[in-house]
Amino acid sequence: MAEHTRSSIVIDATPAEVMAVIADFAAYPEWTDELKEIEVLQTGPDGRAAEVRLLLDAGAIRDEHALAYTWDGDREVSWTLVKSQMLRSLDGSYRLTPVGQGRTEVTYQLAVDVKIPMLGMIKRKAEKVIIDRALAGLKKRVEG
Repeated sequence: MAEHTRSSIVIDATPAEVMAVIADFAAYPEWTDELKEIEVLQTGPDGRAAEVRLLLDAGAIRDEHALAYTWDGDREVSWTLVKSQMLRSLDGSYRLTPVGQGRTEVTYQLAVDVKIPMLGMIKRKAEKVIIDRALAGLKKRVEG
């Protein structure tokens, strides 16, 4: 990922518990307001999603895109854009690091390139909002 935005949060759960929530795409609309529909198009040999179609509706931004996922056990999941109407690229990852006493630091990294012209500063701000909402939603879902 060239220019990216990154943020972290500590969740009171093990990496396996956190990754189980991340891997449960069917439940995303329950804890991620912007994602309205999700369909796993392909699964990998480990049974986890390899390609996923997502319908995003964030008010002014509505897009359907497909992402390809790569899993590294309960340590990391990364994704890259397969196709989209509005995006030129989308690369992201969740990295899970145990921090003791059944707690996990989750680091979310994201780089987005849209097809319409946008100042880099505005793009980074949008990435930061996406990351912060996703981490807060993940923490609430895992700990709730």
